[in-house]
Order: sequence, then structure tokens, then C-alpha cells
Amino acid sequence: MDNGDKRWMGLRRSTDEYIQGVNKFLDKAFERASQGNQILCPCKVCANCFWHHRNVVEDHLIVNGFVHGYNKWVFHGEGFSSRKTPCPRSNDEGSDMYDDIDGLLHDTFRNVEDDLGHEGVRDGPSEDAKRFFKLVEEGKEELYPGCENFSKLGFTIWLYLFKCIHGISNVAFTDLLELVKEAFPFAQLPEAFYKATSMIKDLGLHYEKIHACPNDCMLFWNEYVNADTCFVCGSSRWKNVVNVLTNKKTKTPAKVLRYFPLKPRLQRIFMCPETAEAMRWHATERPNDGNITHPADGDAWKEFDSLHPEFSSDPRNVRLGLSSDGFNPFQTMSISHSTWPVMLMNYNLSPWICMKPDYIMLSMIIPGPSSSGNDIDVYLQPLIAELKELWEFDVETFDVESNQMFQMCAALMWTISDFPALAMLSGWSTKGKFACPTCNYSTCSQYLKHSRKMYYMGHRAFLPPEHPFRKDKKSFDGKEDHRHTPTPLSGIEVLEKLREFNNVFGKGQKKR
Repeated sequence: MDNGDKRWMGLRRSTDEYIQGVNKFLDKAFERASQGNQILCPCKVCANCFWHHRNVVEDHLIVNGFVHGYNKWVFHGEGFSSRKTPCPRSNDEGSDMYDDIDGLLHDTFRNVEDDLGHEGVRDGPSEDAKRFFKLVEEGKEELYPGCENFSKLGFTIWLYLFKCIHGISNVAFTDLLELVKEAFPFAQLPEAFYKATSMIKDLGLHYEKIHACPNDCMLFWNEYVNADTCFVCGSSRWKNVVNVLTNKKTKTPAKVLRYFPLKPRLQRIFMCPETAEAMRWHATERPNDGNITHPADGDAWKEFDSLHPEFSSDPRNVRLGLSSDGFNPFQTMSISHSTWPVMLMNYNLSPWICMKPDYIMLSMIIPGPSSSGNDIDVYLQPLIAELKELWEFDVETFDVESNQMFQMCAALMWTISDFPALAMLSGWSTKGKFACPTCNYSTCSQYLKHSRKMYYMGHRAFLPPEHPFRKDKKSFDGKEDHRHTPTPLSGIEVLEKLREFNNVFGKGQKKR
């Protein structure tokens, strides 16, 4: 959507120019509507949170006006929401495909190009340089003789994107490649799915497979990468699978953690001018009107800034939130299976972008078939190690917006989860006698003998000291409650209490 002149958005909503502008906006927005005949309403009340039909959105915009600061229509086809780039080489105005492989390789391997520009930097090409030269050759290779719009690498990337969006299986993707090659024998395409993935992997769009103990005791990672048995429970790293065709046994890992490295993904954010600019939104464009419109307006964010002024001095330093929950990937209740994805949210971005699926980062997929429980700490080790590096050691990153290198840091601000997942992430049991992580050992609980359940009645302690409910005996348990509001344990206090605690992970092992 063309930016155009948006001065009409500041006019009185009863003027003809404002109403015409609203109608033009709706025309463009509904051309790209992804929810049938509805779009997110950008009025001050709905604030891009609710889907409505055109007539409702039009009424809302005329009565309420646009939400404050919504000058780039990212939810309605402008800027961030658009996946398509106009093709400058095509004479057909309807063509949306553009194979900008040179720009992609320049952004991905900027450090390699800088090194190649200096003589004597290395005795020979590095691994990154080798991958760069390989991709340059594939980027120059035409898809077929005379093809101007696609290279071999570019078309493979588009096919891979098509596979991911529409959920095509690996076998079906290979069959699709064979069909295209049969129809267009001169097309230079990879022979099978694994060949295509090797090309994509060289672009940095990959994940690591880390083998795990089948009893969740440990990861075969770092110093244990070559071990064949778990040093805690003695279980084998492998399971023997018999090939029905050859009747031979093959080694297959018993459990595999899929981990997506964080540092290259954060660096890639600053390679795009639009996202690089958006990473400063919380500091440069956030309205300071006294209302909480973003986590940066909250006490936790402000206290963090006061404790770490060096980190907060550069608004490009990344602030993350972590969330995890289990789901059944088989979409049927007849199969008991729980897989746990771990997601990272980027809170540098504006509130109408940071929670969009395009900007939520999948960090890892913890395999089932059952929940890892407290043993989730075992699987979080690679992420924790990388977060420590991003906090303690700056990562050199190129910011395309300012056209300069800077030292990027990242911090995990908080976790977001339901109550059962909170028990897994924090280690505090959220059931039983001391279920409340805020009250901890002061939790007011009592066991009901006949229903065999715990109940909790100490919530009046959180009321103001002079609240009438504190003296109300009849409506509660027959007693007045004048206790002070419980003070949550600080991180330093928790660390001190657990300093000498030795936790052993794994099913059948001693739990915390």
C-alpha cells in the first residue's frame, strides 16, 4: 500500500476529505484482507484487536478516529505485513515476484564481504566465505535459459516458503520437485528435499538437532556430545530401528531437541531498514502520556533501566519475554502426547507488532510424548547459555538504518505462562500446601478431607489495611484478617536459598 498523503487523518472526522480518505484506506485494506471479508479495526476503541466487516470499520473510524500513532498501516498491507516486493524488471504491473538474491546475500554475509575487501585478512577463505561463494554461484545460475525473474537459488527459496506456508510434507515436496523437473526439463532445481534444505541452511535459516536422554536426564551436548549413554540413568542415546526392506538395524536417536540459534536471528532483524527502525520504537515513538500502552511504561521495565543504565542507554539492545506451553500436535484427544514449544517475544517493537506471529521467535521444540515437567531445565540449557553470552558479551551487529556496526546485547525480562507452566519454569510447585509463589511458605491453605482437595482463603491479605472485608467475619472464615501483604522473594533471595541445592534431573530421579 502506497504511503501517500495521510494528512487527512488529522482532520475533523466530519469533513468530506476525511471520509474520502477512510474509504480509500478501506479499499486498499480489503484488497489484502486475510480474514475473509473482515479486517482488524484500527479505531481508538478497537486498537487493531478486533475483526469487523467494512461497514462497521467505517462507522468506527468516523465516530472514534484512528488509534493514536497508527501512521504506518502495518496491519493493513503496508510495510511489515507485506511479503511481496514489486518487480522493477518486469513490465507487467500485476507481477509481484522479485528475485533479489544479490540483496539477500549482501545482508546475510555482510561481514564476509567486508573481510574480502581487505587484503590479507585471512590466509584462506573461511567457512562463511565458502558458503557465500557457493550461494553467489547458485544466485547467478538461471532457473532455465532465458529466465529473467528467477535464479536457481531464488526459485528454491520461494518453493520452500510455499511448503512452509501450506504445510506440505517432505515427501510431497520431493514429488513436487520431480513433477516440475518433468514438466520443465531445463529447469535447474535440486533433486530432492534434502538438497533444497542444504541450500536454505547455508542462508542461516536452520536449526540444531541436539540428542537428549529418553528419561530427560541430560542433553548429549557440549562435553557430552560424543557420549552414547546417559551418565545419570545409564540409558542408551540410541534406539535400534529395523529397516523392513533390508532387515538391518539402524541407529536412531531416542529423543531429539530442535533448537533455533538466537544470535543470528537477532542480528538479522537489523538487516532490514523497516525492522531496524522498529526496534527503536519503545524509545523514540512511544507516547509518554502517563498511560500503560507498552511494557516500557511499567515499573519492571523502569526498574530494570535504573539497575542497568549501560544496557538501557542504547535502545537497540533487545528485551525479550519467554513463553512456553504444551500442545498435542496430533489434534486428537485419543492420543496422549505433549510437545512443548518455547517462544521468545521481542518487546522492542510496538504493541501492534510484537505479538504478531511474524515477529514471535520459536526458540526450541521440546519433544514428547509426555511433558518434561521440572526437567524442562535440561532442555533450556542451550537457550540459557546463549542468553548469558548476549548479556555478558556484546555481539557485533550491523544496523542498516544507521549504516554502522554496533555492539548488541539482549536481556530476558520475564516469562509468560499459565499456572502449571509456571511451576515448570520457576521450580515452585503450584499445587498443594504452598501453591502460591508470591506467599510461598506463608500460603494460607487447608485440606478438605471429604473432597480431598486444597482450598486457599488468604486473599484478604492483599487488600488495603483499612478495607472493610478485613474485618468481615461472617462472609469468610469467621476470623478477621489483618496480615501484611506478602512480599515476593527477590531473585537474589531465591538464588541464595538454592545455592547449596543439588538438583538431579530425569524421570525416576529425585525431584526438587
